[in-house]
Amino acid sequence: MEATGTALHMTLSDVAALAQVQRPVVSMWRRRSSGGPVPFPAATEQVNGVELFDAGEITAWLHATGRGNNPEARNDVAVFARLADPVSAAARDGRQTFDGLTSLLALKVISGQSLGHMSAAQILDAADEADPDDVFLYSELEALGSALPGLASFADRLADSAFSAPAAFEKLLAHRFKEGLRDQSDTALTDAALKLVGAAATELAATLDGRPVYVDSTPGGSDVMLSIAQQSGETTAVTFLAADHDGGASRLARRRLAVHGTDNAPVKLDSNGAFAVSGPAVHVAQYPAPGGPAVDTAGVLLGIENIVLQMDDSQRAVIIAPARVLCDALTGEAGKLRSDLLRSGRVRAIVRLQPGLLRAKPREPQALWVLGPSFANVPIADRWTMVADLTTTALTLDVSQDLISDIVASMGDRATIRAHSFRFARLVQTRVLLARRGALVSVPPARSSTAARGIETALRIEELVRVLSAGAADPPALPTVQPAAVDGPLLPATVQELINTGNLRYVKGVRLEEADLNGRAGSRIVGREELMDPHNSKPRYITLLDFAAKYPTGRLTEPGDVVFCTSPRPAAMVDAEGGAVVVFPARVLRIDRGDPGGLVPDVVAADINSRPPADKTWRNWQLRRTQDRQRQPLATALETLQHEQARARERLNQLEELATLITDGVAGGSLTLTDLITHAGPEGTA
Repeated sequence: MEATGTALHMTLSDVAALAQVQRPVVSMWRRRSSGGPVPFPAATEQVNGVELFDAGEITAWLHATGRGNNPEARNDVAVFARLADPVSAAARDGRQTFDGLTSLLALKVISGQSLGHMSAAQILDAADEADPDDVFLYSELEALGSALPGLASFADRLADSAFSAPAAFEKLLAHRFKEGLRDQSDTALTDAALKLVGAAATELAATLDGRPVYVDSTPGGSDVMLSIAQQSGETTAVTFLAADHDGGASRLARRRLAVHGTDNAPVKLDSNGAFAVSGPAVHVAQYPAPGGPAVDTAGVLLGIENIVLQMDDSQRAVIIAPARVLCDALTGEAGKLRSDLLRSGRVRAIVRLQPGLLRAKPREPQALWVLGPSFANVPIADRWTMVADLTTTALTLDVSQDLISDIVASMGDRATIRAHSFRFARLVQTRVLLARRGALVSVPPARSSTAARGIETALRIEELVRVLSAGAADPPALPTVQPAAVDGPLLPATVQELINTGNLRYVKGVRLEEADLNGRAGSRIVGREELMDPHNSKPRYITLLDFAAKYPTGRLTEPGDVVFCTSPRPAAMVDAEGGAVVVFPARVLRIDRGDPGGLVPDVVAADINSRPPADKTWRNWQLRRTQDRQRQPLATALETLQHEQARARERLNQLEELATLITDGVAGGSLTLTDLITHAGPEGTA
């Protein structure tokens, strides 16, 4: 069906990808159609035990049977197929084929010619003219050897299938999870993350003078720059500067910029990664980058340091990296390095983002650093940084737009910031960030929407006490309050900060065998079920002898322990009695009795229960603290109120039982009711 050298073969996995179905579905098609009028095409050959099928026959079968979810299978087949040349090294080496195809597509754009009719010597001459210094494609084409003409014909077909060489390039790159492209797949961000970073960089560039210039000094980074190119459109002239790193990832990035016809130039880096860019520019960076997917925390911070060191006040930067590096707790040399970057004054915004933005690690949250002017005329003690926590907020269009608006406003001076209404961000003095031993980004626990402050709260409490005490035969000793003094409460702290200072201790839950539990007697079990429904869950116990014999490392709770879980939502309760067994995934936070740090167990539990349902980052939860002179009165008041709540629940249960007995008895005919007014029984009897 194709000319010699351009015949295409597919594996069954390739067929599944082309048809947009799961791999087992293709095997089912093959088996069920074997005796029908349109059987699945037979394999043309086997290579190393893997069956290969003719791509033309496969697309014809898909078209004839209507199978699959891709109506454009005939046009897309070249993206999923491979050259039918098992002798060729290029055909066997997936990475070499990928590099060769992307180089040929870039050459097609630069030369403006079809390459399939050229000889190998003519293609290499064109490559030498397009890349005289061999910085992005000549070596890749030379390495193809005798396979070059056939692959050139394949590249032409690929471009025709995708309707353009740039589109074909992106389709190839979209399949970066295939074997041989791990450096690309391990660092691939989702579209939402790329759009956020690209839009933020574009908006920051609009505030600078002159033609927009974007710089990416990371090895092999191109996803963000392409996102910027797509958002800028063809009407806006922009310049991209990519680092001149060696290695396949950086050469691929330069090919990608070339195939999209961007105005780009290299940035010279020295052996330490330092570089210099003059004039207004916006730096963009993703860490880890494709050319260094295994870089550690210190390596990421050193890369950011190189950006900061060469910046002046006419430059901006948007950096995305794991939250564990940019805003979570750091210790040792990495912590000192991050503190030095904060002291530079250029970190204008720190944004913690939700998990799921890194395709290969969907559970790892990402974060943004936005760099800008240092405001050297402002004393170091008075400098500020914008922080925002979007850990539980999806990057919808309105969220991204409002966040970018907050980011742009953070570049201004205090007058500009005062004039802006921040949706997500709050300003924190940089010296406060430096003084923190834990996470840089954290928000206070959610407060009740009915809460007020000061005098209004005191008046509402007095009203409630009066109502609850009225008519009660045995009125409870409810608390009296008055507005607080000016000094106010202690500042909240994160769980991790309180663990670091020794005010809190974290105790893991125990994994118990279901067969060891009973519903009658022994030590109480506290687990996820009890936390989700503390008043109606079925009691569970384990005998102390079984627990001690089978789980020697397990520990019982102590009075005042806060038992909590994070899934399916954050929930907590205070074990006032102690002596219970906490079952994983429930865990324990134990307050140090000698140095509680202002913590009250019931307040800790209330703060955990107020967390958003999607917030699983328990070490970053903020806990409110109470002045020492108020801790005991607060604990006493809460104990009294909890006792009254228990009495109310018991009375409610009794009322519900009474209603059920009367309903069932009268409706079932076993009871009769006496009229409350006439006291007459059934049929008027007294």
